[in-house]
Amino acid sequence: MRADNSAAIVIAAHRRRELTRAKAIQALRELERTGAPVTFQSVATAAAVSRSWLYNQPDIRIEIERLRPLTSRTTSAEIPASQRISESSILTRLNAALQRNRELAEENQRLRRQLAHALGDQRHTPNPEDQPRRATNRSRHSSITIGPC
Repeated sequence: MRADNSAAIVIAAHRRRELTRAKAIQALRELERTGAPVTFQSVATAAAVSRSWLYNQPDIRIEIERLRPLTSRTTSAEIPASQRISESSILTRLNAALQRNRELAEENQRLRRQLAHALGDQRHTPNPEDQPRRATNRSRHSSITIGPC
């Protein structure tokens, strides 16, 4: 008959649970001490435990959730007040950009009109290619210069 060793198994499981909790708490304190971001992933990695195990430990979960906003790092440093852009500066830049857009739209319209006139003139000008060619194989191409309207 086998010996009943269930008590030893229960004790070993209890020790393993306590050791795992101690590793997680130590990792949590070390991350907090160094100022590293405290997240479920960072604690799980540092303690070599799973994130799901951390979520199932109410006291550890509460501590991680408490420290997470305190240790999170912003992706960019705060801009000093002397270097921040003022509202009037933003409005000035916006108005300058709007004025430039209007100027470019007007220039586009002007260029479209010039192109239409040039194409119309070209259409009404006799095409030299329609006339019989001379003995040489040189063909003449006319070019049109578009000037200001």
